[in-house]
Amino acid sequence: MKNCVRIAALTFALLSLLSGCASLDAKKEASEKTNAAKKGPESAPYRSITNFSTALRCMDNLFLDYGIRDVSVIVEDIVDQTKKVNAGSKDMLISAVSDMTKRSRAIKLVAYGQDAGNLIGFLNQAGRKNAYAVIPQYDIKGSITQFDENVIRKQTDAGIGLDSYLNIGTARTAAASIVGMDLTILSSEDLAVVPGVTSRNSVILFKEGKGFDADATIKKFGINFNMSLSKAEGQSQALRNLVELASIELFGKLTKTPYWICLGSDAASEPVKEEVSDWFASMFSNPTELVSYFQQQMRVRGYYRGPIDGEANTELKDAIATYRAANNMSAEPKINLELFAAYLNTNHRQKVALAQVPAKPVPTVTKPQPTERGMVLQPASKNAPEALQLALISSNAGRKAKPGEAISLTITPNQAAHVYCYVQDETQKIMRFYPNRFRKDTFVSPSAPLKIPGDMRFQLVANDKGIKETVACFAAEHDVGNEIPRNLLGTDFEALQVRSMDEVRDAFANVAKREFAEGYFYVETR
Repeated sequence: MKNCVRIAALTFALLSLLSGCASLDAKKEASEKTNAAKKGPESAPYRSITNFSTALRCMDNLFLDYGIRDVSVIVEDIVDQTKKVNAGSKDMLISAVSDMTKRSRAIKLVAYGQDAGNLIGFLNQAGRKNAYAVIPQYDIKGSITQFDENVIRKQTDAGIGLDSYLNIGTARTAAASIVGMDLTILSSEDLAVVPGVTSRNSVILFKEGKGFDADATIKKFGINFNMSLSKAEGQSQALRNLVELASIELFGKLTKTPYWICLGSDAASEPVKEEVSDWFASMFSNPTELVSYFQQQMRVRGYYRGPIDGEANTELKDAIATYRAANNMSAEPKINLELFAAYLNTNHRQKVALAQVPAKPVPTVTKPQPTERGMVLQPASKNAPEALQLALISSNAGRKAKPGEAISLTITPNQAAHVYCYVQDETQKIMRFYPNRFRKDTFVSPSAPLKIPGDMRFQLVANDKGIKETVACFAAEHDVGNEIPRNLLGTDFEALQVRSMDEVRDAFANVAKREFAEGYFYVETR
């Protein structure tokens, strides 16, 4: 009996020793090779993370800071081409974008279809839906394209035999695998890939023993984002982090916002410099895009009040020269890579503009009165300077519309102004329909009145219930979009959480102050 006890004790000790040695040896060698693969030829900084939630919040603030809004996107199913990763990638993407737009509401995501071929089906259906089921601008397409198991693998075996009583063996494994995902954005207008707006990233999973995920790493902008995963999380959490990173990268590229800030990358790093240079080169080859970008951004900063039409003008040249001088560059109206890089890497929230465009003094105006053709403001005094006025006129010459009839409006200010338009439908829901994803510029001049819907891909249609609907437009001499509470600005063609049109009107009046005008048109059926 004692001999049996001794043999059992010895067996246990030897088994423990063999198991421990095998585990340490396998893990050490595989780990060393994995780390070498993660770092590459140069040692990259490591950043331990749980997820990219902080970076998603940072992107939300960037969208607000850069005046990004009304980006509408269909997200198709993200197919697992490898058939090895069992996770809801599409749902992960929807959650990530939702977290990334809590405050800014910059992106409207439309989840549609059960496979990657449903974009055309959606476009066909959109034309048969109601007036506000308008077509999104973009489509996200992609898949999990890579799952390479055991790229680096180390297995150690050991055994021992004791006479005829016992044979003991052990084997421990440590290995690294790679999961990759490719996403891109298409234009819904022609189904073409938007140049440069892609995300191609991979995550390295380090496994030890019985499938225990001990570590995962994503490399971006020269930084290794290192995650320690529990056994319960495994590759699904690593994939979620990959999806969150892809969301940040895709929409950062699409909107030309410096998303690398949210990833903690240094603006002086070579990968960031290359990204900025690529963006500038792409826009420089299309001068209209480059000019439009700076028109919009100079307007956001308060240096510019003109149109966003891609045409260089004196006002933009003055704005560029003033901005450059305020940022310690040569005071010349020159758009170059130096300006573009400086602009993207400036903390605009901390920087106080040295010169803003002054508002022209405008006299107090009287309360508007409705007319058959709309509503027009009148100056309080004939001797005072002319106040900003706004007229809304229907193409049907003021007659009542037939149920289901499409409505066309012409909106004309008496001087250059920035216009926002809303509609209160037969259900009393209020939504903004201008500016929108089809035309983002709020600038309207008397010589070029705003045509609604014009060539924009939506319709205003009289309801068939005989209930009066209200179209309201508000104008100011400067673009007040970034000053209006976000819940009142909302997303184009999406119902706002407001009680009445007066609530919207008061918000614009409070921000625009004396340079404010309003106009109304009532859609009634006969």
